[in-house]
Amino acid sequence: MESRSFSVLVIAHGRAGHLRNLLAGVERSAELPGEVVLVYMNEPNPAPVSCCVPLRIHHVSSRPGEAGLPLARARNTAARAAAGPNLVFLDVDCIPSATLFTALLDAIDAGPALAMATPRYLTAALRDGAGDDDAALLAASVPHHARWDLAASGTGWRHEMFWSLGFSIESEQFFHLGGFDEGYSGYGAEDTDFAFKARERLVPVRFVPEPLFHQHHGVHKPPLNHFEAIIANARKFYARWGTWPMEGWLGAFAERGLIQWDPAGSGIGVQRMPTTAEVAATRSNDPY
Repeated sequence: MESRSFSVLVIAHGRAGHLRNLLAGVERSAELPGEVVLVYMNEPNPAPVSCCVPLRIHHVSSRPGEAGLPLARARNTAARAAAGPNLVFLDVDCIPSATLFTALLDAIDAGPALAMATPRYLTAALRDGAGDDDAALLAASVPHHARWDLAASGTGWRHEMFWSLGFSIESEQFFHLGGFDEGYSGYGAEDTDFAFKARERLVPVRFVPEPLFHQHHGVHKPPLNHFEAIIANARKFYARWGTWPMEGWLGAFAERGLIQWDPAGSGIGVQRMPTTAEVAATRSNDPY
């Protein structure tokens, strides 16, 4: 196979162990990128890391009044810094399978598209050396209940199912779509917005069967720890697209009396903020 030029783009904050596992996965890939562009968010002095391919490091910081991490701006920063004509985005808590990059590149070689990996979720933290083998990672992980069979649908228009945790796109196409909207601040909806922009431009989404292994870490179910960002981002998304994102989370917030919200309505009314105890009670060690 002729070597293809591509860049792997990673955004990170406070996940040094996950980052090392991700980079180890990059190093054992069947096709190696020309570079890894690593953008740290609000982390001016990260722990040193290394990789067998050139590693280029950039930093972004939250702006005054910005809620949460600047996810959209970090991804755009990585894309602008990338030298490759093809971009592969990986969240820092993911490990690519050995053939994932090949599958993602094949998917965008077939024509303009967003190509998304199939996520599998590790059920516990990795032991040292346990992430070196795809068979072991498959045995230690579970599929997502709502996304396990997306690859069977091939190319299509289910853009609402797109996640940015692992995907590829041609650099030219990324900028043609305008990148991620930096008006989204913190957690939630910025990747769905990006996918909807692709749908608006008639760019399909391709779900590839090759797995991306999501490393285990505690989560909040629902994510009350991101309450303010989710509300702000949901309002912004609705104003643009006329439909609600993150309906499951908004519904859970409404059930707790935190918001007034009707899926058929056009607004969200905040009743109160979640308490510290309520946020703590949503902490979970489930895989996702």
